[in-house]
Amino acid sequence: MPPVITKFMGRASGTLKGFSMAQRTLAVIGIAVLVLGTVALASWLSKPTYSPLFSGVAAADASAIVAQLKTDNVPYQLSNGGSTILVPDANVYEERLKSASAGLPAATTGGYSLLDTMGVTSSEFQQNVTYKRAMEGELAKTIMAMKGVQNASVKLAIPEKTVFTSTKSDPTASVFVETGGSAAMSAGQIEAVVHLVSSAVDGLTPANVSVVDAKGTVLSAAGSAAAGGADKQRTEYENRVGAAVQSMLDRVVGPGKSTVSLTAAMDESSSQVLKESFVAPEGAPALNESSESIKSTSGTGAGAGVLGPDNIAVPNGAATGGNSESTNVTKNNAVDKTTANTSIPAGTLQKQSLAVAVDTDAAKAVDAATLTDMVVAAAGIDRARGDVVTLKVMPFSTATADEAKSALDAAKADANAAATAKTWQTILYAALAVLLLLLILVLYARKNRRQVRELVDLGERTETANQLNALSMVNGLETTALPRIPEPVALPAVENTDTDTKRASINALALADPGKAAVLMRTLMDDGRQA
Repeated sequence: MPPVITKFMGRASGTLKGFSMAQRTLAVIGIAVLVLGTVALASWLSKPTYSPLFSGVAAADASAIVAQLKTDNVPYQLSNGGSTILVPDANVYEERLKSASAGLPAATTGGYSLLDTMGVTSSEFQQNVTYKRAMEGELAKTIMAMKGVQNASVKLAIPEKTVFTSTKSDPTASVFVETGGSAAMSAGQIEAVVHLVSSAVDGLTPANVSVVDAKGTVLSAAGSAAAGGADKQRTEYENRVGAAVQSMLDRVVGPGKSTVSLTAAMDESSSQVLKESFVAPEGAPALNESSESIKSTSGTGAGAGVLGPDNIAVPNGAATGGNSESTNVTKNNAVDKTTANTSIPAGTLQKQSLAVAVDTDAAKAVDAATLTDMVVAAAGIDRARGDVVTLKVMPFSTATADEAKSALDAAKADANAAATAKTWQTILYAALAVLLLLLILVLYARKNRRQVRELVDLGERTETANQLNALSMVNGLETTALPRIPEPVALPAVENTDTDTKRASINALALADPGKAAVLMRTLMDDGRQA
């Protein structure tokens, strides 16, 4: 082992031996926390990032894909009830290619690829059914490409063409969509799905497309107007006009001092009107003109007479001759013909009702009649059409506003209290960390200042201390490291009693063997204390 490492290990071992039990416990805890943190950090850094391999797959396809991943020893995770398979980023594209070569997921291999497996011996019925399945698969994949749509299924009902029936049935379609999570399809997306399916099938109209979501909600019913028809137009019209009137009132009487409610009635039926009109132009020459004249002349003869009593004609005299003439004129004049084809779409405004309420305090400075005229002009009210406008001035209730203000103040106070508590918690944690650090530093400093003293014999200590004191006096220095121990002095001789004898024996023993003297004195003191 290199000398540097040996020296470092020796120094660490010596330092560790000098720690007290509390210091060793703190050191062990710190080392354990450091090791566990390092292991957790290394585990987190080495953990791969997972990305979706396939989403919205069927249970059978998910089972086959998982079996393939197990064969390839690729880690995986399942989410969304097993319909989404996650694999590490490094294995996404490779596993997708392997799954595609194996025909997985099988549920997404529909569409026009079904026509590739048809043989020349397929019957007409098989060809029609396969073609319809291909169209359904292609439409489903196109709908699933929309944002938020996780799964989709399209069913087409296309009637067969035959010459044996005089009536013709229109094709219909039903669409099932499943959105991811709690997301819902917007009106624009529903309208896009309806028009996408209706445009892909010959003779299919948007009114014959039904759209249903995974919750069983009918988003677009067959036989009714498509999404975005008259209902959407009415809602948009009410919101637009109501917002315009409300914005004007906010500027006049102030925000929150008025409220507007608009109800519009629109015609949901559409129609076409064909009108033809003929007008003769003034001063225009005739296109063509023809005339015909007839003249006739008759001779003299007897008249026929009158009837007699026996119904026999009786001549009444001679008849005279005469001339006749007639003229016929035919003119063909130019005529202007006008043909007008008018298409009336659904959503035509029939009438509207507008109700406006203004706070009494805000309406004191504004004339009610003037305010009504402004509202009528802003909303485009046509009284001849049957539109109704009602403007009332009344005191507004402030209970809701007060409750909202109280709730807002309470929420703000809770947020401030939570922020304060979090701040104090952070300060407490920081203070504990600082105190722990200071405790470790103080213990370490006290350990370094600790002096190691050796046990010496009393006689040796006396001699050593006297020598050090003498050396200090010679050098002109004073030391307080060891006190000067006086030389033992013999007690003066007194009467020969037991006490004097014992004292003399102790003095003699102390001079001869100080250590034994100290043990003897301790024993005597213990005996006296017990007595």
